[in-house]
Amino acid sequence: MRRLLGELLAAIPKGRGRLILAIAMASLASASSVALMGVSAWLISFAAMAPPVLYLQPAAVGVRAFGISRGVFRYAERIFGHEVALRMQGALRVRVFDKLAGTTLIGRRRGDLLTRVVADVNAVQDLVVRVVIPFVSASVVVLGTTVMLAVFNLPSALALFATAALAGVVLPWWTQRMSLAADVAAVPTRGRLGDGVRELALTSTDLVAYGADGAELDRLLAIDDELRAQEARGAWVRGIATGGQLVASGVAVALAMYFGTSAVAAGDLDPRFLAVLALTPLAMHEVLGTFAQAAQTYTRARSALDRLTEVIDATPVGTGDVTDGDAPTPGLRFDDATVGWPGSGPVLAGVDLTVAPGERVALVGPSGIGKTTIAATALGLIPAMGGRISRGGRVGYLEQDAHIFATTVAENVRIGDRDATDEDIVNALREAGLDLAPQRLIGEEGTTLSGGERRRLAVSRLLVGERQLIILDEPTEHLDRETADALMADVWAAFDGDPVLVITHDPEVMAACDRVVTVEGPDLRRGPSTSSSRAGEPGATT
Repeated sequence: MRRLLGELLAAIPKGRGRLILAIAMASLASASSVALMGVSAWLISFAAMAPPVLYLQPAAVGVRAFGISRGVFRYAERIFGHEVALRMQGALRVRVFDKLAGTTLIGRRRGDLLTRVVADVNAVQDLVVRVVIPFVSASVVVLGTTVMLAVFNLPSALALFATAALAGVVLPWWTQRMSLAADVAAVPTRGRLGDGVRELALTSTDLVAYGADGAELDRLLAIDDELRAQEARGAWVRGIATGGQLVASGVAVALAMYFGTSAVAAGDLDPRFLAVLALTPLAMHEVLGTFAQAAQTYTRARSALDRLTEVIDATPVGTGDVTDGDAPTPGLRFDDATVGWPGSGPVLAGVDLTVAPGERVALVGPSGIGKTTIAATALGLIPAMGGRISRGGRVGYLEQDAHIFATTVAENVRIGDRDATDEDIVNALREAGLDLAPQRLIGEEGTTLSGGERRRLAVSRLLVGERQLIILDEPTEHLDRETADALMADVWAAFDGDPVLVITHDPEVMAACDRVVTVEGPDLRRGPSTSSSRAGEPGATT
């Protein structure tokens, strides 16, 4: 974590200088608060002696000066502290995005990953604003206040230092240790909750249809209860520590009164300074009041940044974008290939698959057997583990559940080609058979569109760019027969003459293809795991 923070601080202009300036402003703000209390106490004590009014004016000016400067310095500390924190947060977010852009996200836990990118990145801000700046500035003020009080009464100064160490170091350390397990676990639990919420949102219709919504809700609520218990554990410990800090503040005042009155009685202390010794600890301990929570914030921030470090340091899985083929003509060929995900074992071996120019090939097999793994390998997102793969032309991929963004139709189409003109978008929409205005706004996940319109919008992304090899992943999934037939008629017309590989369970789609390739099974000892037949004929088994 320290290495990451150092790199982020170095990545922003004058990062260390900005952080030091924020700490200085925080120190001055806290010092002004303590000085305000001390000077006010002295002014009240001196005024009780009824001196000439002119004698009180310097102290009155000091009270006004410290009262105003406390607010000014605190505002400046917020400005400078949040500036450096937000700059570091932005630099971290860019690093995470750069890392994710170089790896495939197929098969990743999207909810947890989103929690890391959004919530865990905010830990930098919490760490800088709520931990580093308060702790360093308070240390400076505690030492300075102790030295100043030592000039008037050394025992009172030592008592203040001891109680400040108890309230600012010992109790926060105890808080951190007592809630360590809960605080560390809360961050990944929030990630699991994000996963559960995302999966529930995406599958709610199917869950209700199959009567499985109750079990899924119970599972999600169990995770929520677990997070609540972890939060409650932290709050309970923090409450005890806060009470201990109040006790430490009271002890500091009582000791100051004891040592101060003894010094006044012995003639070693001007009576006017007795109130200063008694009231200064109140302002000093007020500075330390948030340290118990800051200690817990440090634990959670460290856990969150460790999760981000895992993402940044992780070995890339394949590539983050589709790579162009190296064959001279468009098409796809697998020769005795072994496919699987980097870091894991092979999924399928002995894969023989050919998609010639102008040919339509259906890839079929049971769900979860490895068809998407073949597609990811064909796209160049992951490398083959063995055998030979030849691919020609730029690949276009229609994802099974292509994400529709909450923006205009035109911007959704530009996912396929960011440089597409308005005319290109209109042509792509027309070829996809979609009669939508380019500037029409769409809801998140395409909620304002029908299922067929969402699928056609995804197809238009392929049509807006140059594509010579087309891979379709379950293009008719969740569509009624009439809608599916109309969609595929437009798809076949749009990609007429191109090599097309279709992953499907739809018999109508298989019948429209030139060949059907059946994925047999993941048992690698059985040899080749694919077989092919003409459309409409039973596939041979191996």
